[in-house]
Amino acid sequence: MTAPPADRPTGPPRYEIRLAGHLGSRWAAWFDGLSLTNDSDGTTALRGPVVDQAALHGVLQKVRDTGLALISVTLLGPGQAHRSTPHPAGPWRDAT
Repeated sequence: MTAPPADRPTGPPRYEIRLAGHLGSRWAAWFDGLSLTNDSDGTTALRGPVVDQAALHGVLQKVRDTGLALISVTLLGPGQAHRSTPHPAGPWRDAT
């Protein structure tokens, strides 16, 4: 049995899911361990590991249920805490 290449991540892939608007801290537990960050530009970022595509679709269904617009879903690279490109500013709705 061979070990995975050194540049290949171990563990589940990490994602950043960005939403238009802010979610209150009470929503954090609903997103199964993903971190929830309300950014100063009026967006919310959910970040963390997602075990497989079925789990990702489950998270996206929960996003839909919040009523906030989905801005992006980004697969994060190894060691990448958050996406490196800025996100657009605009009118956002608050779902607290």
